[in-house]
Amino acid sequence: MDLRKQFHEDMVNVYIQAKKEAKYNATRFLQMVSEKGGYEAAKILISKDAPSDGFTKLYEAGKLNLSVEALILREKYVSLFTDDERKVCSERLETYRYKPK
Repeated sequence: MDLRKQFHEDMVNVYIQAKKEAKYNATRFLQMVSEKGGYEAAKILISKDAPSDGFTKLYEAGKLNLSVEALILREKYVSLFTDDERKVCSERLETYRYKPK
């Protein structure tokens, strides 16, 4: 399967897991993923200066492992994002004291 397609599926899975584990129904996130595709949605979300509302909600629930930033930093997706994009994700997660596994 194509890596972007896998990433898209993982973005949808993050939505499902967040709904179950963090009791967070991220309807705007799912709408963006559906309209733009997971890859483009991720690029939009990480391009903003401040973390998204969803990132904040996941932080409050102790579930930053379900954030777009954590997904982007997974080893298998290294080739999809630039070093700068991954750096933004790392720094954002570090600011909130989350260390990806």
